[in-house]
Amino acid sequence: MVLILLLFFCCSPWVINGYSFQKKPQATLSALLPQLESWLFSESPKVYYPENLYQYIDGAAEIYLSYDFQQLAVGQYKKKDSPASVSVEIYDMRSLENAFGIYSAERFPEAKFIAIGSQGYEEEGSLNFMVGRYYIKLLCFDCGQEDKSILSLFAQSIVHKVKEPQQLPPILKVFPRQGLIANSEKFILHNFFGYQFLHHGYTASYKVDGLEFECFVAVAKSEDEAQTMLTSFLKAKESEKISPLQPGYHLQDRYYGHLYLVREGNYLAGVSKIKNGSEEIGKKYLNLLVQALKSYKKYL
Repeated sequence: MVLILLLFFCCSPWVINGYSFQKKPQATLSALLPQLESWLFSESPKVYYPENLYQYIDGAAEIYLSYDFQQLAVGQYKKKDSPASVSVEIYDMRSLENAFGIYSAERFPEAKFIAIGSQGYEEEGSLNFMVGRYYIKLLCFDCGQEDKSILSLFAQSIVHKVKEPQQLPPILKVFPRQGLIANSEKFILHNFFGYQFLHHGYTASYKVDGLEFECFVAVAKSEDEAQTMLTSFLKAKESEKISPLQPGYHLQDRYYGHLYLVREGNYLAGVSKIKNGSEEIGKKYLNLLVQALKSYKKYL
């Protein structure tokens, strides 16, 4: 009976702030923390889980939980005979897509991007990057002019330990290149467009002939689920003007302007924020998305 109870509490799901998590034994992330010559832990590494993440990032834990956060390992380092110190945060987000989701939520297109892991960007005294299912945040204190080289040393050590592909989600390749604002792509795991029935949504920002708009793709598990997503979305927008297209639908939405929408296989794709007079751009990019998704499915 005791064994059964232990298995129940270790393996049954639990809910935190409306997000469901699976209780199961997990290897600690501490093994990924760098071990570098001349750098010592100033305190014992700490590991946080969904139920106590708020203790470390109170006020910001909610967004991490919304991306299926699993664990956080924190290491505080001090350099021998120097005032320099480094803080290392390694977030296990369960999947490449979720890691990209939280990473893309915190980066901005104008950042100074560098080649580290799947992608990274640096600011004065800090370096954030992702690799595989991990999102890593590094901070350097009292490092002087050596801050970039020190942060790079820590980052390379972590990348070397992570045995996962150094890539961004492959589906980002379906977004048309023309007019794409570099590094504007984002991933939203839950409540895409604010609807519970929409999930696993990718967006990208564009600027064409002075017009700023967005393209998006939501990924369903099957064609039937994708069709249910489309039907539910159209029903939610039934008070708006909806017109059939070939392919898809055209909506005149009070929030998203002219919105173009289509189901292609198990994907729901579209274009939003098109202004009056630019409808042909919306149609063009909807067709570009459809063509790209058809080619993308061939290589899955």
